[in-house]
Amino acid sequence: MNKEEFLKETQKLNIKVTDTMLFQLETYADFLLKYNEHTNLTAIKTKEEVYLKHFYDSLTLIKIENLEEGSLLDVGTGAGFPGLVLAIVFPNLKVTLLDSNNKKITFLKECIKKLNLKNVETVYSRAEDYTRVHREEYDFVTSRAVADLRILLELNIPALKIKGHFLVMKGNVNEELEKAKQTMRILSSKIMKQEIFELPNQGGLRTLVNIEKEESTDLKYPRTYDKIKKKEIS
Repeated sequence: MNKEEFLKETQKLNIKVTDTMLFQLETYADFLLKYNEHTNLTAIKTKEEVYLKHFYDSLTLIKIENLEEGSLLDVGTGAGFPGLVLAIVFPNLKVTLLDSNNKKITFLKECIKKLNLKNVETVYSRAEDYTRVHREEYDFVTSRAVADLRILLELNIPALKIKGHFLVMKGNVNEELEKAKQTMRILSSKIMKQEIFELPNQGGLRTLVNIEKEESTDLKYPRTYDKIKKKEIS
């Protein structure tokens, strides 16, 4: 996907990418690919793939939620997807990028400084440690292809305000949704919307799920990651 195709497809999402935003995205792409030559950030090696599988893919969240404003936590952000892209295109959205890989956080700090963004911060921490302390602070939490949905629910739901939304980004998620039913029930959350679609240019299947938090989360969640991974909550 070249820049012209990117702009055409984002228009279909009813997103207006300004010249300033496009310049920031281009700078981001160049810096990412250059940095990736010495530090492993992404398996993607071309700018066309960055525009399709990182930039456009990140912005498809608009299909399931209005992200014009509010606060968003991106758990396991990696090289900034989707959180940093959302911060560029939605300047009134306050974004926190969370990752436990310090090399990726170092990259993000340099990139944010280069892009002169004021609505985004980085946090170096494990997800369960951060959400255990920052409870019910965020309007939105998202994670892109980080872990099994059952695990992500317990890690992420505690950080959401009541009536906040966990925005799931996956490929085929049907099996994970079935396994996560009990976890959603115990964490007082429910599916509000689901979108299944193909990325342009045969870029692959994507599933987005919008899960709303209905009540406060019990203080015993999240458990440690080892416990979350070993056993479903009951």
